[in-house]
Amino acid sequence: MLGNKFIASVCIVFVLTFINACQTKQLYEQNTIYPNHSWASKQVNEYSFTITDTSAAYNVFFVIRHHNAYHYKNIFIQLNTTSPDNTITKQSADLNLADDAKGWLGVGMDDIYDQRIPVNTTPVRFKKGLYKFALSHTMREDPLENVLSTGIRVEKVKP
Repeated sequence: MLGNKFIASVCIVFVLTFINACQTKQLYEQNTIYPNHSWASKQVNEYSFTITDTSAAYNVFFVIRHHNAYHYKNIFIQLNTTSPDNTITKQSADLNLADDAKGWLGVGMDDIYDQRIPVNTTPVRFKKGLYKFALSHTMREDPLENVLSTGIRVEKVKP
């Protein structure tokens, strides 16, 4: 009798874990890799994704992977967002990559650092449809050296 209760408990835990694992991921991320580890200011990277859930709020992140030899503690980016009705929102941002107390703010392994930096201070709501992002940098160094990849990440805010 005790064995049947144990087996039933294990089955319930398995089913709940399986249901949770089958839920769709609530994010979008796309990156551009720079084989020569340099990003030219004229190179505008374009990304697109489709929003289906208009009831949710989303966080937008700038994603960067860089070498320890990156020359600056920040990066200036230009992010243009085209909504489904073709309205373009232009946004310039000065994003911190390091500070004097902690050094690089991202997660590092050896001499490579990954960072996801919020672009918006508060979550945003999107309309239903296709969104397009155009990402470029506005740094003085051109091309911007020691950058391995950059991109955009959009995450649904958990309730």
